[in-house]
Amino acid sequence: MDILIIGAGAREYSIGLALNRDKSVDKLYFAPGNGATPNLGENLDISDFNELANFCEENSVDLTIVGPEAPLVAGIVDIFEARGLTIFGPSAKASQLEGSKIFMKNFLARHNIPTAKYIETSSLEEAYRFIDTMNSPIVVKADGLCGGKGVIIASTHDEAKKASGDMLSGNSFGDAGKAIIIEEFLDGYELSLFAVCDGKDFILLPAAQDHKRLLNGDKGPNTGGMGAYVPTPLANEEIYRKLKERVVIPTLDGMRAEGNPFKGVLFMGVMVVDGEPMILEYNVRFGDPECEELMPLLKTPASELFYNSAVGKLKDTKIEFYENRYAVGVVMASRDYPYKSSEPAEIIIDDIVHDELKENTHISFAGVSLGDDGKLYATGGRVLVCVGVGESIAEAQERAYMLVGQVHFAGKQCRTDIAYQAL
Repeated sequence: MDILIIGAGAREYSIGLALNRDKSVDKLYFAPGNGATPNLGENLDISDFNELANFCEENSVDLTIVGPEAPLVAGIVDIFEARGLTIFGPSAKASQLEGSKIFMKNFLARHNIPTAKYIETSSLEEAYRFIDTMNSPIVVKADGLCGGKGVIIASTHDEAKKASGDMLSGNSFGDAGKAIIIEEFLDGYELSLFAVCDGKDFILLPAAQDHKRLLNGDKGPNTGGMGAYVPTPLANEEIYRKLKERVVIPTLDGMRAEGNPFKGVLFMGVMVVDGEPMILEYNVRFGDPECEELMPLLKTPASELFYNSAVGKLKDTKIEFYENRYAVGVVMASRDYPYKSSEPAEIIIDDIVHDELKENTHISFAGVSLGDDGKLYATGGRVLVCVGVGESIAEAQERAYMLVGQVHFAGKQCRTDIAYQAL
């Protein structure tokens, strides 16, 4: 089987690593890939969706897997499916669950899926009136795609009003903020849950917990994610049951009834409040960095998960994860992340001599480029993820940080407390 992976981050690198372990996979392509993905397959300098479809036809590519949200929202799945190509991911209409927070919140309301009280508005006056009725903190969200950064948690009414004004004026997030959601703040603990879907059936994957804030103790600005661990003990069987019955099944039924059957990954941002799971948001792809921890725990060949979802055969698919195994991922970021771009810095990785590290850790590369000198350089914000696997969260965490110690580049930064909630 030949497979094309769309994307350039550590999520796509991790999917490539999982497929590389799969004996049924012959060749991998990445579009565009990053400076390290040639270790796994071939990078393609093709961005046009129709040209990518041409490549798949001409080279008999059996499956395309879309990593990021932007091409999904832009309709790459529709183009490929119209040409009879097998592709993993939702259609453009189904992708509005992430592409528009207003669409998502209204969908949740229509189908009685538990979520926070909210309004949608493009009116600053209406926003102010609603804010005045609420207790603080108050959550303000831009409607469109903002790379995971379009959410402001305002600690006061004045902060909420300022955030609303900045978004609606276009100053904060451009056109993505020309309509906004204002909602109540839910006080509980947060989980990341992923359901791989084929339009009708689904497989719920082990729950993850992401660390969004830049600094230890969940301080500092929000980022795209500074690390994660899987599975989290904060999700018990009762939480999984409630999510299946109250969230995943009504979502798939509702999307199908509205003419937009959902295939691909339904990423549920969940807040558990007094034992009750509430939906904060939907995304329509694997989380990053959660994907980096899920993939090494997958026991079933990865191609089966992706291909059978794409062709509607999940009902007859048994997907297994390794029991009593945990993964912790630590993001190593550039000096000035998330504030601005940093100068390129050469990445030096020490030779790993301990068998324990060789067998139970790996690096998933993200913001890296291959220099003309053949060396790898840190050129993005989130540069790479050091992943450790173990029989406990503590063991996986220790191994991840041992690997962190083997990686060097100027200005590197990372949190030192990933998975602290569980430990």
